[in-house]
Amino acid sequence: MAGNTSIAGATVTSRVLAIIGAFDERHRVLTLSELARRSKLPVATTHRLAAELVAGDALARRPDGRFVVGRLLWEAGLRAPITGRLKQVAEPFLHDVYAATLATVHLAVRDGAQVLYVERMAGRASVPIVSTVGSRLPLHCTGVGKVLLAHAPDDIAAESMSNLVRITPHTITSPEVLARQLEDIRASGYATTSEEMSPGACSLAVPVVPASDRTSVVAAIGVVVPTLKRDRSRLLAALQVAASGVGRQL
Repeated sequence: MAGNTSIAGATVTSRVLAIIGAFDERHRVLTLSELARRSKLPVATTHRLAAELVAGDALARRPDGRFVVGRLLWEAGLRAPITGRLKQVAEPFLHDVYAATLATVHLAVRDGAQVLYVERMAGRASVPIVSTVGSRLPLHCTGVGKVLLAHAPDDIAAESMSNLVRITPHTITSPEVLARQLEDIRASGYATTSEEMSPGACSLAVPVVPASDRTSVVAAIGVVVPTLKRDRSRLLAALQVAASGVGRQL
């Protein structure tokens, strides 16, 4: 969010950004009063600016009067480098993984101390999970998040280690245990979780390393399945082929 925009002297741009920033994974649909409260703006100002954003397709207003992100912002987001080139390159490989496994398939990148889901493929038989395209989750309790955390800068690792929120009874909240896991991930080249983010869901993930820079991890590809007690080798092989294919084109 764009800071405390309720103070005098806030620019029009900062107020518009505050309104846009009011929407997140947990707040996809907002009433006018909710939008004003989350953007820290007067209701009258919020109403006026939101109306202009609706007129420009940056926001949309539903028949019940509530606001959602509009077509203009959605299309602009798809063109962002973080989701544009990577998503375009990865999509065929993700389809291959899904066809081979019928599991939920994720493509994710690190956004600060969170994992940002860039793409998600799932079918009717897939395990129910909380992630959606555009959602952000903690790094320490998802397969793709652990891969990215294992290769994150020291300051990000320290920030994550200091905030190991328990999501389920199986979430790893011990910095010492997680540190050992991250060492294993760097050594083995893959990460696993078992019901750490969602009950009944296990994940397996691998890093995406671009051919142009073999020292960096730019993304992670993972699958979510009911159990890793069987087919782990097959799942891992499918992910490694996909990650290698994506990396060669980056």
